[in-house]
Amino acid sequence: MAMIPNGFRMLVAGFVLFGSAAAAAQGYPAKPIRIIVPFPAAGGTDLMARTMGDKISAALGQQTLVDNRTGAGGTLGSDLAAKAAPDGYTLLVTSSSALVIGPSLMKKAPYDPLRSFSPVMIISSAPNVLVIHPSVPAKNVRELITLARQRPGVFNYASNGAGTLSHLTGELFNQRAGVKMMHVPYRGGPPAVTDTMAGNVSLLFSAYPTVSTQVQSRRLRALAVTSLKRASIAPDLPSIAETLPGFESNQWWGMFGPAGMPPEVIGKLNGVLQQALTMADVRKRLAADAAEPVGGSAADCEKFLREDFEKWRKVIKDAGVEPS
Repeated sequence: MAMIPNGFRMLVAGFVLFGSAAAAAQGYPAKPIRIIVPFPAAGGTDLMARTMGDKISAALGQQTLVDNRTGAGGTLGSDLAAKAAPDGYTLLVTSSSALVIGPSLMKKAPYDPLRSFSPVMIISSAPNVLVIHPSVPAKNVRELITLARQRPGVFNYASNGAGTLSHLTGELFNQRAGVKMMHVPYRGGPPAVTDTMAGNVSLLFSAYPTVSTQVQSRRLRALAVTSLKRASIAPDLPSIAETLPGFESNQWWGMFGPAGMPPEVIGKLNGVLQQALTMADVRKRLAADAAEPVGGSAADCEKFLREDFEKWRKVIKDAGVEPS
């Protein structure tokens, strides 16, 4: 009997494995899909997951089950998703807070944001808005920067807490504008807004829905949004990037699977999400959170994740924020 070379055996085995994966992907999904959300129910990430889960169910004919696994700023649920079987039946819908900022603030994160997941899509993003107390004599970002340079140490900014996006957006502003405003952390958005309205702090980078009422009543003055371009939620507000080119700080939400998920499964999920983002009810749901659809391919998602991770890791390092 003729001997079969080892190289040929390996090649055949590879084709068999590839064929099995492709066949499995063609039949996907054959059972319900679990979507892990590493934050509490009824929050923005949870509602995003349920909205997209409904569209996946309708398009692919299988039930999606949202599993809220909270704790450690989103780390626990994200770690659970990272360690699941990469068969497409466990997905993760999460935000930049858990996948980019959280791991950058840890000495040893339980997962690697760039290697532990299969990117599917960045679904949406929402800018913060820069608001100031009316006593601050600045009508725009340029005037605020001039004042902060002229009066070092006089101005401070509130945040939702140390290590939150509102905190790091302030650090990014300090670095890009060449100013030094002191950070004043609070335990959540409401007390930060309250103290800014009281004039105990000068300004705040906040999610727009959190401060829209105060802006409309002129208890706070909105200067700009933190997205690269003007946002549809406040089209009359300039972006900070119009004064500081390239400045951008958005909260974003995306879908990921465990590393090693079959490309065919990723492509199928990406196609469903892409279609969902064109639907009026989905856009209405996003607009309720002042978010805008992003979309794009899985490769776009991977590139965006890498760039965002490196950006915030540098901001944290340059600001001297010590990992815990």
